Formats: sequence, structure tokens, C-alpha cells
Amino acid sequence: QVHLVESGGGLVQAGGSLRLSCAASGRSFSSYTMGWFRQAPWKEREFVAAISWSGTTYYADSVKGRFAISRDNAENTVYLQMNSLKPEDTAVYYCVAPTRTSIVVHNSFEYDYWGQGTQVTVSS
Repeated sequence: QVHLVESGGGLVQAGGSLRLSCAASGRSFSSYTMGWFRQAPWKEREFVAAISWSGTTYYADSVKGRFAISRDNAENTVYLQMNSLKPEDTAVYYCVAPTRTSIVVHNSFEYDYWGQGTQVTVSS
């Protein structure tokens, strides 16, 4: 069975950095887009970033220039490097993966596999 396991979340001061990791198991996702969503309490779940099988990256406007998504297909792992963190980045971050190769990356319904989430808290 497929599992996505996030790690790397924690507490950081504004302006700091964190690197999230998502290790996938049970299936190779080398031919699929993988991405990250986040959700703050009582807020809508929002797209953060995605990366295609070929390395094309997609970012929400709110994180563009600060976050960088990457992947290591040999390790079946996707990363999210988060720099210049702001308090508004505070949320649970979810690693996501689809079952189709052609998807609309910003649409959460495109993703069938979700990790358990990792908490990122940015203090002011």
C-alpha cells in the first residue's frame, strides 16, 4: 500500500528556514507530479507547490521566490525548502501524489494520496 510520510516540520522564527521531506513507499512516483498543500486552522486548504516528473515546478504566488520544491526519484522523495518564513506560513503541510499522470496541480481533488501532515509554526 502507498504511504507518504512527511518530516521536517517544527517551530521557527520569522525569517528562518525549514526543509520538509516526503518519503513515498509502496509505489514509484517517478512518472507523476508530486506536491505540497497546507492548511491552517479554520482556513481553506491551499496549494503550495508541485513538481512534475520532468522537474517542472509550480508555486502559489504567496510562496514564490521563498519556497523551492525538488525531488529525488531514486529515493522516491520530494522536498520543500522553505526560506524567509512568515507567520502566515504557519499551517499543517501535506505531501500529495496523484494516480493520474496529467492533472491540474492546484486542484486538491487531483491527488489521491495524502501524507499525515507535518506542523510548521512560524513565530513573529
